[in-house]
Amino acid sequence: MTESAASPPTSEVLFYEQGASWLWVLAGPGAGVAMALIQLSAGYFQWLIPIVFFLLVTFFLSIQVKAARIHTSVELTADTLRQGTETTRTAEIVRVYPEAEGAEAPKWQYARALGELTGVPRGRTGIGLRLAGDRTAQAWARKDKQLRAALTNLIEERIPPEKTS
Repeated sequence: MTESAASPPTSEVLFYEQGASWLWVLAGPGAGVAMALIQLSAGYFQWLIPIVFFLLVTFFLSIQVKAARIHTSVELTADTLRQGTETTRTAEIVRVYPEAEGAEAPKWQYARALGELTGVPRGRTGIGLRLAGDRTAQAWARKDKQLRAALTNLIEERIPPEKTS
């Protein structure tokens, strides 16, 4: 079976994070049940209140989870690094900077974070990257050590490590 000319070739996914879990939406039914129990303990029950809490919490959490799955997901293949909705070709990545050590922050931590967000998303750790054209940027992930290892392996396959003398 051959791929059609219209579909791009698929590359093996080396690293993936989904951004957020749909399990958070279960807080909506939990809020409805909690309101029903509060009403029952007070000796007063009206169906409208638990249903409204169930619907509102479920609706707003669904929007939040969908946004997080779009804007904070990470996918690395041999050809591309996708951070949220921004995709960077791995051919543009020249170097992966070492992890920050000590009290003084390295310069790469002040670089632009990849993705359309204004900085590294909460709960994620930045990874310094040297890009083609003498640019610096930060990739990010929850499992930053795994992403760093995958990026380093990918870069070392393409560009041999620099020799220090």
